[in-house]
Amino acid sequence: MSRNRRVVASLVLAALAYSTMQMMVVPALPAIQRDLGADAGATAWLVSAFLLSTTIGTPVLGRLGDVYGKERVLVLVLVVFACGGVVGALADSLATVIAARVLQGLGGAVFPLAYGVARDTLPAGRVALAVGLISGSFGVGGSLGLVLCGPLVELLSWHAIFLTGTVLPLIAIVGIRRSVAASARRSRVSLDWVGAVGLAAALLPLLVGVAQARAWGVLSAGVLGLVAGGLALLCAWARWELTRTAPLIDLRLMARRSIWPVNAVAVLVGFCMYATGYLVPQFVQRDPAVDGFGFGAGVTETGLFLLPELGAGLLSGAAAGALGSRTGSKLPLRLGIATMAGGYAVLAVAHTVAWPVYLGTLLAHGIGLNLAYTAMSNLIVAAAPAEQVGESSGMNTMLRTVGGALGAQLAGALVSGSADERAFTTGFLLLGGVALTALILSRTVLAERAP
Repeated sequence: MSRNRRVVASLVLAALAYSTMQMMVVPALPAIQRDLGADAGATAWLVSAFLLSTTIGTPVLGRLGDVYGKERVLVLVLVVFACGGVVGALADSLATVIAARVLQGLGGAVFPLAYGVARDTLPAGRVALAVGLISGSFGVGGSLGLVLCGPLVELLSWHAIFLTGTVLPLIAIVGIRRSVAASARRSRVSLDWVGAVGLAAALLPLLVGVAQARAWGVLSAGVLGLVAGGLALLCAWARWELTRTAPLIDLRLMARRSIWPVNAVAVLVGFCMYATGYLVPQFVQRDPAVDGFGFGAGVTETGLFLLPELGAGLLSGAAAGALGSRTGSKLPLRLGIATMAGGYAVLAVAHTVAWPVYLGTLLAHGIGLNLAYTAMSNLIVAAAPAEQVGESSGMNTMLRTVGGALGAQLAGALVSGSADERAFTTGFLLLGGVALTALILSRTVLAERAP
């Protein structure tokens, strides 16, 4: 295998480790809750803590990669991620499992760091395809996690899930150390630690308010207070960043005409991705004898509904990268979002037999999502200066996660405890509307010049 292929394979494996673990825990939540004697609200923090960690850590670690070397920081992130797997595998309390998820959530930084390594290491003609494969692993890993969860929990235990989160990053570390040259450090560049702490302080109350909206009520004093406080801190943080000569996040760069529309689309696409990951398993697991709809699927059978996404996801990422190399990435972005909207339309209207569920998830997640994610990643990598790829990609990943947190909460609020099929129809129609909004917004994205 050539060196370039070893580089791409190592980066894809690093991205796959994170994306697999982001969704693998979700079907196992009931088993973890029973085993540890926790309540449902506390167990839900296994998802929320992961999203919080990813959202706060990704832009900071992406910036650290620009300053201290992307390869060095990528290896460090994978080490922390593997430690999270060890902690989870040995955990005997809910607090320990939540701590493990916080460590694993920092792995979200593998995406901006991997994009930066690909741009710095590979020939220019191969960067778009490499970014496509790395991005494609995001959807593939999410589906793979849902598929593998059932057999692991039923044959072994939920602790086995976390062993997966240990093995994959360790293999990726070996490949990166052998194939990727150490990144050069930037000379005389200081990191804006005040900005890093300020960003974390602003995002934490915002995301906690979103995470608790279902439990406390959307208009409750607690939720409104957290959101208002977070927005105020975010404004103060932005003002601080605009006064720095070397800010943590260059907001003027984020406001460029070639970048901000991509980030706006990322929020909406992330919303759809996480909401779908909640709605589809909930729908297929409903018992038709009790609720009058659904397929009565267990954890393992639920994974089978998502199986067609696996191969399609990686192929779609590669196809988007190849198409982007020839035509620019705006075309695969719009094709991907339109395909997502078509998938949601199928899911909204066809509930009586299984094959439309397979088709809808294949279109929405397997093909559409990965086309869109790959195109967005390539657009950001192409638009950002080489020394700010990690920073720019980190912000894009963070905004996708913020959109995902909103999508997961809204989907949960729509169908949690509901025995009405119309709630799921409304949810899928809502996602179709969000996808169409993203499609309209994508018209404002500037097409980068094809090589």
